[in-house]
Amino acid sequence: MTAPVFVVPPTALEGVSPGAIVRVDGPEGRHAVSVRRLAVGESVDLVDGAGVRASGTVAAIVDRHSLDVRVDDTSTEPQPEPAVVVVQALPKGDRGELAVELLTEVGADIVVPWAAATCVTQWRPDRIERAHQRWIDAAHAAGKQSRRTRFPIVAPLASTADVVGRLETAALGVVLHESAETPIADLSLPETGEVVIVVGPEGGITADELDRFSAAGAHLVRLGPSVLRTSSAGMAAVAALLAPSPRWAVRRGAGMGG
Repeated sequence: MTAPVFVVPPTALEGVSPGAIVRVDGPEGRHAVSVRRLAVGESVDLVDGAGVRASGTVAAIVDRHSLDVRVDDTSTEPQPEPAVVVVQALPKGDRGELAVELLTEVGADIVVPWAAATCVTQWRPDRIERAHQRWIDAAHAAGKQSRRTRFPIVAPLASTADVVGRLETAALGVVLHESAETPIADLSLPETGEVVIVVGPEGGITADELDRFSAAGAHLVRLGPSVLRTSSAGMAAVAALLAPSPRWAVRRGAGMGG
């Protein structure tokens, strides 16, 4: 079994070298001691969500809410290339958090919540901050569960104009549409830059939105013969694009310096 992962603030791993002791406390420390019941000598991985991983062993159980980890090795994961950006239209209910979880697990680097014209759900001005934080929390939880060193960034709520701007500067822009003639398998990833994937809402992307995205240089593609929910379509698209790419050919930890 691989070592359990715990998230620490970036400052906790700054300049850390083998032999150093790192204190894990707060909710993560409480989970390690009281839920996982880790013991001295057990292996753990610490990540900061921004690219740094420290592998080590439990040196001491301080109390019910904290423990000390002796670092054996550190590594820094470089920024992935190309960066995968998923523009996710706001789904109904808690399917937004589900979409973020799936996108995190499959390897998306940036998730952009999009207030599309036909979204049933809209983030009210007085609730935007709370809704945005739920997506961030979902990304962090899924990043930890999937053993990621870098957690995806959840960008601020985007308008259609914001999405057009991202597509205009993308190395590859992709819009998922069930009526598109081009299968996503026909696309090739660029080596660098941003790959922007637009996932529409349950009500579909409007003709005006499609025209604006196409004018910005985006490719309209279909995933396959079946229609996926908006909460799972982005995950399938990222997997389809990354599976044959060098990004999925590298094992975790390979090519990282520390």
